[in-house]
Amino acid sequence: MIKIARYFLFFVIFASLASCGKQEPLLVGFIGGLTGPNSDNGQAGLNGVTLAVEEFNREGVLKGRLVELVVKDDGQTKSKAEASTKELIDAKVQAIIGPFTSGMAEVIVPLAGQAGIFEVSPTITSMDFYGKDDNLFRINRTTRDNAIDYAKLLTSQGIKRVSVAFDLRNKNFTESWLTEFKTALLNHGGQIVAAIPYESGNTAPFERVMQEMLASRPEGLLFISGALDVARLAQQARRQAPEIPIIASEWAATEQLIDLGGKVVEGLIIVQNYDRDDTSARFKQFSEAYFKRFQRYPGYSSVSAYDAATVVLQSLKNQKKGETVKDAALRSGPFPGLQQTIVFDKNGDTPRKIFFTRINNGQYQKIQ
Repeated sequence: MIKIARYFLFFVIFASLASCGKQEPLLVGFIGGLTGPNSDNGQAGLNGVTLAVEEFNREGVLKGRLVELVVKDDGQTKSKAEASTKELIDAKVQAIIGPFTSGMAEVIVPLAGQAGIFEVSPTITSMDFYGKDDNLFRINRTTRDNAIDYAKLLTSQGIKRVSVAFDLRNKNFTESWLTEFKTALLNHGGQIVAAIPYESGNTAPFERVMQEMLASRPEGLLFISGALDVARLAQQARRQAPEIPIIASEWAATEQLIDLGGKVVEGLIIVQNYDRDDTSARFKQFSEAYFKRFQRYPGYSSVSAYDAATVVLQSLKNQKKGETVKDAALRSGPFPGLQQTIVFDKNGDTPRKIFFTRINNGQYQKIQ
């Protein structure tokens, strides 16, 4: 009887230990544009999140329990975004990192919010998502913040008459940016002399768009577009009016822009939401790890996505029983971003530093 009791006790202990070693992973969702003409943002963002999750799992922060990333493509279409969001909801993810464009956020944010899922977007900036007490936190600053700073910089350089091209495929972002820029430019003594809408795609009439932009004799050409379209618009600008300065909104500030544009984007002015020249030990370590993992250096989307993942992972680590991930996030800050401390207000909004750059000799160089 004593031997039987010992065997039974051993079996209970062994079963208990085995069950502890096979804990179900915590599921975290990712959603971004991984296919389509402006997929560089989503792909770079996925790299940043992947690196953050891998590092988190190696550290064993959750005492043996792993975080598993559930990756979905929004396809940069509303129908695909809706289907992918529903799949993340059905998978019962604890949180979602994304979306990456304001146009897709129109679909994704309400659906995930209704399901009670906490979201952290690395890059969306439209004013439609600012100042709202919902389940969305944002790592980036707003279109208003960026448009004001663009207006200050351009007018200080004597560029007061500006023609704008804007992509309707990301209408929520581009129209928000255009509205804020128009107000800011007027406040600094400038004006938008033409605003030309177009829809991104292989058949987009970039030659005609440029002709319409130039008809009003602007002093600067501004593109509120993704990297691929900025390269195409810059090509037309160099053909039709090579002497006029070209500028692009932050949406295009990816590594791919220079690869796609080559010489035609030389001199282009564009803002970055991180410091490319950062020599701090932490950012250097991140850059080296990123390059080792993906054979390329990080860009603004990957840096912002890594920061967004940090917020989600630290919140999951600190989450108490019965507490929502959002409440854990509000309680867990400030968060250690790669280059700045991330402090959210009650609505999940946070400021972010920016750095204006000009493309020179195939590199982004800060404008001093």
